[in-house]
Amino acid sequence: MGLHHSELPVEVLESLRTGGGVFPAHPLALNERRELDLRRQRALSRYYVDAGASGLAVGVHTTQFAIREAGLYEPVLRLAAETARDWTDRPILLIAGLCGRTAQALREADVARDLGYHAALLSVAAMKSASEDELIGHCTRIAEKIPVVGFYLQPAVGGIALRASFWRRFAAIDNVIAIKVAPFDRYRTLDVVRGVVEAGAEDRITLLTGNDDHIVLDLLTPYRFRRGEAVVTARFTGGLLGHWCVWTRRVVEIVARVRRNALEGVIDPDLLALDAAVTDCNGAFFDVANDFRGCIAGVHEVLRRQGLLEGTWCLDPEECLSPGQAEEIDRVYASYPELNDDAFVTQNLDRWLS
Repeated sequence: MGLHHSELPVEVLESLRTGGGVFPAHPLALNERRELDLRRQRALSRYYVDAGASGLAVGVHTTQFAIREAGLYEPVLRLAAETARDWTDRPILLIAGLCGRTAQALREADVARDLGYHAALLSVAAMKSASEDELIGHCTRIAEKIPVVGFYLQPAVGGIALRASFWRRFAAIDNVIAIKVAPFDRYRTLDVVRGVVEAGAEDRITLLTGNDDHIVLDLLTPYRFRRGEAVVTARFTGGLLGHWCVWTRRVVEIVARVRRNALEGVIDPDLLALDAAVTDCNGAFFDVANDFRGCIAGVHEVLRRQGLLEGTWCLDPEECLSPGQAEEIDRVYASYPELNDDAFVTQNLDRWLS
């Protein structure tokens, strides 16, 4: 049996649709033997909940795609779901990452749905040779199982370039509830928003920024397109980002501030400066200088410094901090002390690790 978005708890769906949605991409806590550290994995989930995140995205890139080969996909999803439910009565939207070709994605959709996940972030990166018709067929099959969050992954790191026609057809799939827009490209971002508007789906589909180089400005910008005689305005109302798995308490505060400013229609110049500061931090965390090679280790390093992780270990021993990356993280820590949430983490760390 499939799960339709109309069956989701109203308060969970509202946490997505009413704006201010902060969805950290959940990292994987490993010990020095590169085995799952249950205590610290649970502590991360508790941190995001207490920081005010609207939900958790688990089994996604920041969780490491290799969890599938390591037999950790179901255990990690299960642990995050159980921790969120046990830790708070507040509605937490649970999003599971799906990848691979159709058979694999369908299996993962079944696992996620059975574990109580509300939606799935669907990557189509494994289907580079597929036609647009085949891609839409694939997405439709998955949407029969579980509400879908689309994912425009930047082609530079393995994504597929997708035209506005794809996004129009994708947005017309009834069980699509959101799209993570992460091509790191203004033209391609406009293709997604235009496709959603042309499909008349802007009220059903929530736009989530994943553009690490444009986070604050995505949340500030009104996107206007003509549909017939009407001019339709669409907005990003939140984000789903690996960047947001660090300094998450400040992220929640920033998103609330940006959303208030955007809705008031008067742009505070300080927010334009904030966009540049956030992008600078992202460049250090995600190792832009080395073509993102240290992106997962970078966020692990921030969490290690805060005490949430014991080390920066990844499943793949080759995934580690790049030369000079630790110094770049030092630099942004010193340049933007107002953006970290170290004091909040220190105050609560023992409780989260208990």
